[in-house]
Amino acid sequence: MSKPYQPPPAPKNLPINAPWALFGGISPKRFMQEYWQKKPLLIRGAIPAFTLESQNGSTNLASPISYEELVEFANQENLESRLIQSDPWRFQHGPFQKKAIPNLNKSNWTLLLQGMEAHHLAAANILSWFRFIPDARLDDLMISIAGIGGGVGPHFDSYDVFLIQMSGRREWRISEQTDLSLNPALPLKILQNFQSEFEWILEPGDMLYLPPHIAHDGIALDAGCQTWSVGFRSPSLKELLQEGLWRLAESLENIPELDKKFSDPKQPATLQAEQLPKELIKQLNAQLQKLKLNQINTFLPGVTAYLSEPKQQAIFESPSKPLNSKAFLKKLTQGKLKTSPQTRILSLGKKVYCNGDEVTKNQTAKVIAAWNALSANKCLENANLGNIQDSSLYEVYLAGWLVFEV
Repeated sequence: MSKPYQPPPAPKNLPINAPWALFGGISPKRFMQEYWQKKPLLIRGAIPAFTLESQNGSTNLASPISYEELVEFANQENLESRLIQSDPWRFQHGPFQKKAIPNLNKSNWTLLLQGMEAHHLAAANILSWFRFIPDARLDDLMISIAGIGGGVGPHFDSYDVFLIQMSGRREWRISEQTDLSLNPALPLKILQNFQSEFEWILEPGDMLYLPPHIAHDGIALDAGCQTWSVGFRSPSLKELLQEGLWRLAESLENIPELDKKFSDPKQPATLQAEQLPKELIKQLNAQLQKLKLNQINTFLPGVTAYLSEPKQQAIFESPSKPLNSKAFLKKLTQGKLKTSPQTRILSLGKKVYCNGDEVTKNQTAKVIAAWNALSANKCLENANLGNIQDSSLYEVYLAGWLVFEV
C-alpha cells in the first residue's frame, strides 16, 4: 500500500542557521557558503518522511501527484509540457491529449511539466523551503515522470538545480568534464562525449544538488519514476542590461523637459560637416548627468520589473464575483489575501514590483506597507488599510493577480 506524501509549507521565518535534513544535517547558511555554485551535493533522506513511513509500517509514501493527474496537467494550455522519447530520440511540445502520452508500462519516455508550483499546492509547498535563495533567482519547479529507461540524455544546465526523487528510483551519472560540446545530429541538447565520474541511485526522498555546467544524465529505473526539479534562472548580464535599458528608455516618456528640441544658435561654420556636433554631445551629456543614467540605482527599477514578469504561459482570471471596493476593504481586515500562484513579486528597497509593474508608486503609506508584506510573505492577513480609493491592491485583485484564501 502507498499514500501520497503531503509536503508541509515552510515556516514564515526560515531557520537558515539551523541544521536541515533537506541538506543532510547542515544549515542553509552553510550550504550556500560551501556548495552553492561550487560543487554537487548528494543528500540521502532529504525528505525524512519517506524513510520514516517505510520503517514504521507497511505503508509507503507516493508522490503527491499521480501519473493520472500529471497526464491531465499535460493537456492544459497554460502549462508548458514536453514529451521526450529515446531509441530514437524524439521531442514534442504540448499540450498533449491523454492518448499521446505513453502508459506506465512502456519504456524510454519522459514527460516534463514546467511551473508546477503554480498549479498544485504540493509543488508550491516544496518550493517554499527554498526561499533562503533570492526570489529573483527562482525559475520554477519542474516535474519529470518517466517509464523505465526514460531520461533526457546526458546534458548540462547553465543554472543551479535541486533534483528531488519523489517516486521510484533514478540513476544519476555526473561529471565535471570541461568538454560540453553537443551532438549536432540529435534534436535535443545532448552531450557528444559524456564521461561519467560519479554514479548514484536515488530513492524516494533523496535529493541531488548540481551547480551550473555539471554534466549529468538521469535514467529512470522504475515505471512512474518522478523527479521534482527546483531550478534557478541565471539570465546573462547582456539580457539584464538590455531589459533594464529598454525600461529605462520607456520611463523617459514621463519627463516633459526631454520633449524640448535640440537647438544650437551658437553653432559656427565648420569645415568638418561629417562630424557629430560638439554642442549636441555637450547637451546630451548634460541630460545624462541630470538623469543620473550612469548610476546603478537609476537602472535597477527596470531590472527588477523585468525579473518580476510572470511566465509566458501565465493566465490570470478575474474573480467571477468581484467584491466592490468597500467589501474588499472589509474582507482585508478579516481574511488572508495571497498572491496568485502565477504571480511573481519582487522588492527593490520599499518599492514592490508585481508581474512587471511597480505597484507601490503613488500609493499611501499603508498600501506600500501592505505590498511589502505581500512581497515578503506572499500573503497579507487581517490588514486595516483605511481608504483604498485608487489602491493598486484593489486594481490587481480585480485583475486576478491577488486572491483571497477560501
